[in-house]
Amino acid sequence: MEKMTELKNAAQVRLFALNSNRPLAEKVAELLGLPLNECTVSHFADGEIAVTIDESVRGCEVYVIQAVSDPVNTNLMELLIMVDALRRASAKKVNVVMPYYGYARQDRKARSREPITAKLVANLLEMDQIDRLITIDLHAPQVQGFFDIPVDHLMAAPTLIQYFLDQGLSENVVIVAPDHAGVNLVRRFAELIGGAPIAIVDKRTEDNRTAGGEEHIPDMIIGDVKRKTAIVVDDIVDTGHRMTASAALLKKFGAKDIYGVATHAVLSGEAAAELQASDLKQVVVTDTIKLPAAKQFDKLVQLSVAPLIKGALVRIHNHESIHDLYKLPAHQNDQ
Repeated sequence: MEKMTELKNAAQVRLFALNSNRPLAEKVAELLGLPLNECTVSHFADGEIAVTIDESVRGCEVYVIQAVSDPVNTNLMELLIMVDALRRASAKKVNVVMPYYGYARQDRKARSREPITAKLVANLLEMDQIDRLITIDLHAPQVQGFFDIPVDHLMAAPTLIQYFLDQGLSENVVIVAPDHAGVNLVRRFAELIGGAPIAIVDKRTEDNRTAGGEEHIPDMIIGDVKRKTAIVVDDIVDTGHRMTASAALLKKFGAKDIYGVATHAVLSGEAAAELQASDLKQVVVTDTIKLPAAKQFDKLVQLSVAPLIKGALVRIHNHESIHDLYKLPAHQNDQ
């Protein structure tokens, strides 16, 4: 029997989008059958941000969609100020939908005198009195524990895997971790794609640079990749160095076709050009981060997480389980 997918008491729901990823918010709104409610974000001459909510939210359940992506600090402040405005406008509940959680990579003290900025962001959101956080593929899942409010941590893996299944790329594949830290993510991905084997790029250092300042290139792979379709899986592709180096090594060890997969396409600096020139056949990402034209390239395939977010919002609002969202889309209504 198919689950109910309609919002109950939809008249009491308000959906807002700030400036980080309006195209994604528009897709979510269309799937929900709701309008994006109006707010105005403006800046003073010195860069201070001002937010005005242009319609009543009194007594409403509000969802604010905002990725904390480039420009990270501006987008974070927009979100914090928006939540404050909603609270002062007597919203009943304020739920933040953060497709990309900025600062999540700073989740622990790796060296002396370092901050734990992922925790700082959690503190700021809780001090702002949000009721719930909905996010996708945190860099470190334990960031959920930085909050004392409900956190719904969604996974993009089913959406990404469905793409490969639709392309007929589920046979003779190996799922590759670009370093040892990514093994848990790769293992989950491999299980969802049908129990595919995994391989690991044997990178022995956390520092990408050698003592001489040159890029450190790994030179060994754990696992069999010869004559197989290799899918390199990561949560974030930022500079692109790690993914391109992994692809070059997989080519050296005899992989047939090589695909790169990442949930969040940060693509800093010359990442787009580097990935386009690499041994990767395609780079498959999601739209958790809005990509300007300058970061688009021929090998890039961008999938939408709007159906995933829509499914989560409906279930959360209707007080239903979100467990089936961790299955492949074709099986999300299985009982």
